Amino acid sequence: MDINDIRNRICDSVVGKVTTAMAATEYVKAGMNVGVSGFTPSGYPKAVPLALAERYKGQDFKINIWSGASLGPEIDEALVEHIDRRLPYQTNNAMRKAINEGKVKYTDMHLSHAAQVARYGYMANRKDVELAIIETCLVKEIPGDDKRVALIPTTSMGNSSSWVQSAKQVIVEVNTSQPVELDGMHDSYVPLDPPCRKPIPVEKPEDRIGTPYIPCELDKIVAVVPCDVTDKTRPLAAIDEDSKKMGENLVAFFKDEVKAGRLPANLLPLQSGVGGVANAVINGLVNSDFKDLTVYTEVIQDGMFDLIDAGKLRIASGTALSPSPDCLKKFKENINFYKPHLMLRPQEIANSPEVARRIGIIAMNTAIEVDIYGNVNSTHINGTKLMNGIGGSGDFARNGYLTVFFTTSMAKKGAVSSVVPFCSHIDHTEHDVDVIVSERGVADLRGLTPKERALVIIDKIANPKYQPLLLDYFKRACEACGNSQTPHILEEAFSFHERAVKTGTMEK
Repeated sequence: MDINDIRNRICDSVVGKVTTAMAATEYVKAGMNVGVSGFTPSGYPKAVPLALAERYKGQDFKINIWSGASLGPEIDEALVEHIDRRLPYQTNNAMRKAINEGKVKYTDMHLSHAAQVARYGYMANRKDVELAIIETCLVKEIPGDDKRVALIPTTSMGNSSSWVQSAKQVIVEVNTSQPVELDGMHDSYVPLDPPCRKPIPVEKPEDRIGTPYIPCELDKIVAVVPCDVTDKTRPLAAIDEDSKKMGENLVAFFKDEVKAGRLPANLLPLQSGVGGVANAVINGLVNSDFKDLTVYTEVIQDGMFDLIDAGKLRIASGTALSPSPDCLKKFKENINFYKPHLMLRPQEIANSPEVARRIGIIAMNTAIEVDIYGNVNSTHINGTKLMNGIGGSGDFARNGYLTVFFTTSMAKKGAVSSVVPFCSHIDHTEHDVDVIVSERGVADLRGLTPKERALVIIDKIANPKYQPLLLDYFKRACEACGNSQTPHILEEAFSFHERAVKTGTMEK
């Protein structure tokens, strides 16, 4: 691609900065903290990372990559051998393997923390972002401002606004595969840092508090690079019977809460995590009687577009569009229909604990496993192997009006129980978990003691295949600990899977 491919997408003041992706790699120096746009994996730069991988293939060249969340293969796969440190979230197989083999140093962080922690200078090398690489669909003049231009992001905001504000240099990718109609869908706002921080003025999901563009000083922009590489969004798993049942269980629970006066008729702003189960749960609301719904979340997936199609969703505020390829195609073909219902914000606003507490978020996220007392593991397999990361679930779980976690009662086709005596890794303690939903039912844990929670979780969530083993453990733990507050036989709790195999309950 050359300047003629993007000339109608950039303003006159940056025309002289247009260059090739390979030429732009000159600004990427070894050891740099490079902040990139992108979130699950949408709106991330592609041309410059691919050129960087080509330029340094087989060479000992390392940089630190800081993003919004997960990125596409053009970074987390093509560049994996050149990444020394990575934060705050990932979902790529190559990156996950490198992390679990100790080849990439990975800092798993609450997504609302990443940008501000970088600005505070808390990271391992005690530096903020030095270079930002940001994907845009347009670069426009700001009327009356000859020192800055307006960067119009694409399908995500992530940490882009903060990276641009902090970086000494900025590389702008202008992606012609992204529709210019995205202009106007963003709300860029970077809070002040303590001791000057003020309240974030969001009182309802549709509130706009910033600018529809990221302001960037002209002097910071060192390169403008044409790009036509598309986002590599992923197909979502088909809604299976277990996921469908979880959605139905959630809707039934919500109806009871409305009837009891604990939720309004149109619920409260919904937050939903990433992935097939989370999307299926949101999709369950499509077939419900609920309407005039609002969403204040991080990722906007297929289910939310289905709610718009059904006329049931007023607004979805998030930090990224991450639909399946088919849904993304539908969005682009009908962008003017969907646009009034969608808003993309920086993730430290979309995931803000302050805002979540104020507007009463209903937090809904998935778990790898839960234990009988309500602790949740959402990041590690067998306590040691990282899966993806904590993402934004902690931002919402501790601060939501109502916190719900979802898990099937069994995993690996029944070979593993998703309910265990003690989670092998704990991301969310029982203090932050209100409700657990599986395909079997709903465990409402609010106001219960640990021992009361254990009996409810085993009864409502655990699979009958594993209930006897769990009840036996709980009974003997109560006896061994003198019926204490949270009874455990720790040596057995941490070897539950092995014991289940020995007794023939769990498959090898």
